[in-house]
Amino acid sequence: MKRFALPCLAPCLALVLATLSACGNGAKEVGEFKNDWSGNEIKITQLKDPKVSGVICHLAHFDRGFWDRVGKGNWFENPSNSSISCLQSGPVVIGNIDLDKSGEEVFDQNQSLIFKQLAVRRIYDADTDSLMYVSFSRKIVDGSAKMSLSTVPLYGQDVTWTKSKPAP
Repeated sequence: MKRFALPCLAPCLALVLATLSACGNGAKEVGEFKNDWSGNEIKITQLKDPKVSGVICHLAHFDRGFWDRVGKGNWFENPSNSSISCLQSGPVVIGNIDLDKSGEEVFDQNQSLIFKQLAVRRIYDADTDSLMYVSFSRKIVDGSAKMSLSTVPLYGQDVTWTKSKPAP
């Protein structure tokens, strides 16, 4: 009877879980490239905010390759590194968004088998009439200070609010 070793199945399982976690959240992979000899990749994902049309964000994140996983022994986790850039891609229509200081999460993706996610949160700054998008890692054990911020100015742009525009 042939037995399969868990280390051989682990990268496949991690890939399947990462793929499933990104399904159905308005994300689309638009670029990827290998950045070293061990198969590690930088992946670029296009994100659409479900409540704000006319704004597109591009999120770059790290995806560990097979040889890196073998060498480091941590099969089920990607690093917390990410970078985000957002821009106006057409007339902006802002739906019923959360306007408090903490804003609301618009995207998340598993970066490990359990307990670690890469997330993007949108916050509206009424004083400057802009949308801020922050990418960050959520890790149960100790959090992460690795984050990236992108701002989309709305002042003077073609913007429609489905509810009335908040006062500064």
